[in-house]
Amino acid sequence: MAISDIPEYAHLTDADVEELGAKLDQIRADIEADRGERDARYIRNTIAFQRTLEAAGRALTFGARNRALWWAGASALGVAKIVENMELGHNVMHGQWDWMNDPEVHSTSWEWDNTGPSAHWKHTHNFIHHKYTNVLGMDDDVGYGLLRVTRDQRWRPFNLGNIAYNTVLALAFQYGVAAQHLELGRKRRTQEEKDQFRKDLRDVGVKIGRQAGKDYVVYPALVGAVTRSRSGARKAFTANVMANVIRNVWSNAVIFCGHFPDGAEKFTKQDVDSETRGEWYLRQMLGSANFRSGPVLAFMSGNLSYQIEHHIFPDLPSNRLAEIAVRVQALCAEYDLPYTTGSFPVQYAKSWRTIAKLSLPNKYLSGTVDDAPETASERRFKESEQVRLVSTVDPATGRRRGLKTAIVSLNERRRSRRAPARA
Repeated sequence: MAISDIPEYAHLTDADVEELGAKLDQIRADIEADRGERDARYIRNTIAFQRTLEAAGRALTFGARNRALWWAGASALGVAKIVENMELGHNVMHGQWDWMNDPEVHSTSWEWDNTGPSAHWKHTHNFIHHKYTNVLGMDDDVGYGLLRVTRDQRWRPFNLGNIAYNTVLALAFQYGVAAQHLELGRKRRTQEEKDQFRKDLRDVGVKIGRQAGKDYVVYPALVGAVTRSRSGARKAFTANVMANVIRNVWSNAVIFCGHFPDGAEKFTKQDVDSETRGEWYLRQMLGSANFRSGPVLAFMSGNLSYQIEHHIFPDLPSNRLAEIAVRVQALCAEYDLPYTTGSFPVQYAKSWRTIAKLSLPNKYLSGTVDDAPETASERRFKESEQVRLVSTVDPATGRRRGLKTAIVSLNERRRSRRAPARA
């Protein structure tokens, strides 16, 4: 089962958790006090870069009848859409730049290059997902109502298509974002709920129409008119399709790397409403995963390569997450907490492995619902009294022993038990 007692699972006392929360609050205070011109310059330069790249991509599609220019235009436009969605839209709408009081770069005014209306996304993502991160039955991002990504979700024959569903979702990810807020499978019983659904559906339809009109009608028609060529318009159309696919697949990969690799834990809703600030921080740390990145990969992921830090501080500027990560890792070491990270290909492969595995019923899977790579709970430690669910201090080294040490010890004992059987 998913984790129900988060401090116990982390091997921390209530005092430990509150102390951890206070130290994270101090990191927040330090960054907020230090925000200034270099951060403002960063976001303005990013906007200028993105708009220049988009203009270049649009210009290149005028020569799209040439294969090299077709690929150059589609690629440049795809990268521009990635930057707009990941480093600009996602982060601006989180309120990371509201402190600037610039109406152009403000969470209340930014409308992104995506088929999902920004107002819808801010509700499903900022309010629901970030408040109830990986809480089963509350966070729709746990499988998006489509994928089985934890053994806590009951298996149905529908789940046999897990791999196919995620392939389609990756290719058309922006439409999945648009549909998420609509909660298409939910029954609306009151007239008020039905009226709201019709309004939301109309808003999505209008936004999809605008996006499709811009990418698939206006620009191809302009290319066709300027080049006086139907084939030019057709090639510009297909280049725009490819640009959107590039953006969709990349966005899907980055987001899945942050939420579905091994070690990104799931939780029950048992104690969420009464959790303290420190417990909320701890849940974000245990429920998120990073991937290692240099400056380019971090920028192209909207700095969501630092997903742990983003979930702890969703409204702090993305360009500060790398320096925040150094301090968060130090806290993980101090409290002996795992810091889930890996290379980008490995984290993404683990996400696909989980999706593939959980297309099958639990009876065909190894491990248990309490101790599997994609599902863990405090019960994983109950099999041995040697692994106590409490933080201790090594008297020889003075080092705290908690969750990270407990997981290593548990794995070592299991390997030692398996060794005679293999021999």
